[in-house]
Amino acid sequence: MIRRIKHASTATCTLPIYMGFLMTEPNSISCTQLAETYNISHDSVNRFLEREDYTPHDLYQESIQHIDNNKLIVSIDDTVLDKPYSQHMDLVSYFWSGKHHRSVKGINLITLYATDQNGQNIPINFRIYDKSESKTKNDYFMEML
Repeated sequence: MIRRIKHASTATCTLPIYMGFLMTEPNSISCTQLAETYNISHDSVNRFLEREDYTPHDLYQESIQHIDNNKLIVSIDDTVLDKPYSQHMDLVSYFWSGKHHRSVKGINLITLYATDQNGQNIPINFRIYDKSESKTKNDYFMEML
């Protein structure tokens, strides 16, 4: 079961908004994109994410309820969350970006998706690539499966 919010919040970003965004926008996962999509402040999204400690398992537990578990197709994708102006931020490094067709400074997010026979595509697991762990993307992929 997904973690429950520990205390009441005045943040405009809520768990239903966040989960709805993750399930409907698999190609544009960023706080900025979420804020623009729902017309809320970027700070509200950050406050929501900082308040709780969600894990990949929490995402799986919430997501799997929304798809037909029979005949799933599993796919993996990675995306670079651009951070061109960050100077000293954990997990920021240079990664190849298919969007920009070059290496860019950012955070590499690896996402595992499940697609059911109705075409419903939902993220069910994720990892943030950490170069200090000396793992390859394939190592992360195998962990998620």
